[in-house]
Amino acid sequence: MTRPDLMALTPDALAALANRGLVKRAVKELDAGVVPALDTDPAGAVQGKFPDGTTTTLPPGIALDAARCSCGAAGVCRHRIAVVLAYQRTQETTAPAELWSPGAVTDTDLVALMGERTLRRARRAFQAGYRAKLRRPAAEDHTAQAELPTCTVTFLVPGDLSYVHTDAVNKDEATALAVWAFREADAQGADTVDVGGSPTTATDLTAVTDLLDQLLLDGATNASEVLDVAWQRLHRDLTAQRLHWPAAVITDLLAQLTAYRRRSADYEAEQFAALLTELHARTTATGPRAEILGPDEPAETPLKRVRLTALGARLRAENAADVYFASGDVVLVQRDTPLRTGVRLAASNVVSESATRSASRAVTLKTSRVAKTSLTPVGTAWDHLPQALVIDDYAKAAAHLAELPPRQVRARVEAELVRAIRVTEVSGLAYDPAAQRLTATLHDPTGTSCLLEATHRAVAPQSLDALTAALRANPTTITGSVRRHRGTLVVDPLAVHTPAGVVVVDLATDTTPQPLSPGVTTSDPLSAAVDSALTVLAEASHRGLDHLTDSLLTRVREVGAHLHRTGLRTAAASVTAFADGPASATWLAAHLRLLVTADSR
Repeated sequence: MTRPDLMALTPDALAALANRGLVKRAVKELDAGVVPALDTDPAGAVQGKFPDGTTTTLPPGIALDAARCSCGAAGVCRHRIAVVLAYQRTQETTAPAELWSPGAVTDTDLVALMGERTLRRARRAFQAGYRAKLRRPAAEDHTAQAELPTCTVTFLVPGDLSYVHTDAVNKDEATALAVWAFREADAQGADTVDVGGSPTTATDLTAVTDLLDQLLLDGATNASEVLDVAWQRLHRDLTAQRLHWPAAVITDLLAQLTAYRRRSADYEAEQFAALLTELHARTTATGPRAEILGPDEPAETPLKRVRLTALGARLRAENAADVYFASGDVVLVQRDTPLRTGVRLAASNVVSESATRSASRAVTLKTSRVAKTSLTPVGTAWDHLPQALVIDDYAKAAAHLAELPPRQVRARVEAELVRAIRVTEVSGLAYDPAAQRLTATLHDPTGTSCLLEATHRAVAPQSLDALTAALRANPTTITGSVRRHRGTLVVDPLAVHTPAGVVVVDLATDTTPQPLSPGVTTSDPLSAAVDSALTVLAEASHRGLDHLTDSLLTRVREVGAHLHRTGLRTAAASVTAFADGPASATWLAAHLRLLVTADSR
């Protein structure tokens, strides 16, 4: 009796169930002649007896970590992996199986796997609705994967639910949600789907409207701290309803108000204005609940065992950094990591048995006596990142960014557009002293180019010198956040992989000053017009619409006329409408139009 499940387990699948180190060790021992004697009984159980007396038995329908092994190791050990690999070597290669979709799994199959009680819990999440991004099986990779709001589910063996891998503690519920997502995707012929739930309506968040109008009328300069209590109460209510995205906007709004009252440099009028408009957009937009308001998931979900590959870090304060990690097909970020810890994490492979992940893709790594976090150098891990996180065709990536919905109503996830960019050549390295900006042209394997931009920040004074040295060292991969400007991909770098290793530019120390050719950042008239209008409208929300001056309204009309002359007539009309009738509704309409226009440039 042949075991198709064991034959389907690729080295990558085995690494997902254990780790890549164990797989390599098992392969090395088999190649060295430490081969178990195999025996298969009539029921299909494969037994391997090793020269040292260890016996491992792999029954059909049993997950690899639940199989019996006399070595006593908990979970998937090298003996279990070696038996799988040895079994594969004894079998003839068969024709590739027909591609399979997890959507073919029936609810009856799910009940048999997890029981009706667990399935009922999963149905509650289904009724609330969620968004899933799917990767279907292909000829070269028969695994299927579903990225859910708080975890990733991978079907390692076609048609066999015994080999489902997820980093979530509630594995069975996650499996059911992934199956339903594939079922919906099969019906729609799509790879990103909204599953269950019902569309949100403009009346869902009417409690926000009054507070938003009052804050806009008062402005940051006149906002009363008494009103903060009402905002905090609203935040608690939204959190209780699992409306994560508007609750997160309120958190950021209150942080901006606190920064202004403390005269902190963290306050930015443009950011304050953008948060007001985003909250308005999420209040009035209609569409999938999970995308606009947030998935009906807990604020944090514990992960049983997570493997992360660091993608670099961004220094936010003198002693705190945001560290970015690849976790399957998504990027997670640990915010406000202490600098000493961030330096260790930012270029490491991380395995943690005590981590939590939020719906916004923020991860928290913890340590305890029974659940530890281990670190190893990142090494060549960037060469094996999932294709979903890799950009090797700049034109295709820019086209994808152009198709995204406005960020004001997209899922409010952290590090949404952090990617690993493959590089074949770097040219045009220059520094604009007026803008304190380093620029370079990156070239991909297809011959297309994109722009790298990095601006000096006082908190990381040596970052540009470190980046320059790394760009001159024949880099192969650059990680960073990407955006689109005038149809071209633009990269804001986090780290650079060179033949000498990974350079995390913000955390670099003892760098040597690098000579650079002078450059001048070219100005785009359309972008300059939009930026000027955003600045003026941000000043209006900063002062408060009840405290506008004639001179400011004159400036509003001037930027409106400037927009009209550059051809942005719809944006110009909305700005002029605000100048003619200053009110919350006209300001919000004008500012939202400008933000969407700026993002689409």
